[in-house]
Amino acid sequence: MTARPALPDWCDGLPWPERETHKHARGRLGVVSGKATQTGAARLAARAGLRIGAGLVRILCPPDAAPVIAPAIEAIMLAPFGSPEALAEAAEGMDAMVIGPAAGVNEITQDNVRALALTGAALVVDADGLTAFENWPDGLFEVLDRDDVLTPHEGEFGRLFPGLLDLGREAAAAEAAKRARAVVVLKGPETVIAAPDGRLAVNGNGVPWLATAGTGDVLAGMIGGLMAQRMDSFDAARAAVWMHAEAARGFGPGLIAEDLPERLPAVLAALYQQTG
Repeated sequence: MTARPALPDWCDGLPWPERETHKHARGRLGVVSGKATQTGAARLAARAGLRIGAGLVRILCPPDAAPVIAPAIEAIMLAPFGSPEALAEAAEGMDAMVIGPAAGVNEITQDNVRALALTGAALVVDADGLTAFENWPDGLFEVLDRDDVLTPHEGEFGRLFPGLLDLGREAAAAEAAKRARAVVVLKGPETVIAAPDGRLAVNGNGVPWLATAGTGDVLAGMIGGLMAQRMDSFDAARAAVWMHAEAARGFGPGLIAEDLPERLPAVLAALYQQTG
C-alpha cells in the first residue's frame, strides 16, 4: 500500500468552520477596487477571498465604479468611498484588506494604503499598491507590521527593493521581509515566502498555467481570505500559494484567472478530507 504524502505543516492552521460558526466568525475581508474601467482585478480578488472561506467579503470602490461592479456581484457586498478617510471608515470592522490590484499608480493609492494601515485590519498589498511606492518605499514600510503581506512579482520587487535580487531570490525575500517588517511573497515559478522573524519557505508545486493575466489578483484575494479567518499571515501566504497552484493544476491548459476561484472547492475538499 502506497503511503499518503505528508501534508504541509500549514494544514494544521487551516480555519475550518465548526457547526455553530456564523459568517462574521469566519472573518470579514475587504478589497479595494480601481476606477470604473479597472474593476475586474478587485472582483477576482474578492471572489477568491469568498471561495477560500471568508464569511463576508466587501468591495470598496470609487463612486464611479459602483454602477459597474454592482451588476457583476452577488454574495459580495459593495461600499463606495470618496477619500482616504472615507475608505478607512468603510473598512471599519474588516479583519483583512486587499489593496493594489488595478488601484492606480498614483498618490491616491499611496494615501489609501496608508489610511488602511491605521484601521487595524491586516493588509495584503499587491500590484499598483506596491508600484505606487517605487520612489517612496519607506512611506510604505513605516506603516506596515508583521501581520501584513506584500505580494510582488520580480518587477515590482525590484522597484521597492533595488538590487536585492542580486543576492538570489531566497536571500532577497528574506532581507526584504526584514526591511518591510512584513511578510513578503516573491512570486515566480518557485514562489518564495519570507517573514520578518526569519521564517522562509519555497513553494515547489508551481505550474505554467498560472502565467496569465489576473492570477496574481486571485492569489492576493486568497491570502486575504485566509488572513481574514485569523490564520497566521506567513502560513496564510504559504497555504494560498500552494492551493493557487493546485487549483491551476486541476484545470490545466486553457486556464484563465476566472477559473481559479471555481477550482478552490475541490482543492479545499481534498485537504479537508485528509485533515478531518
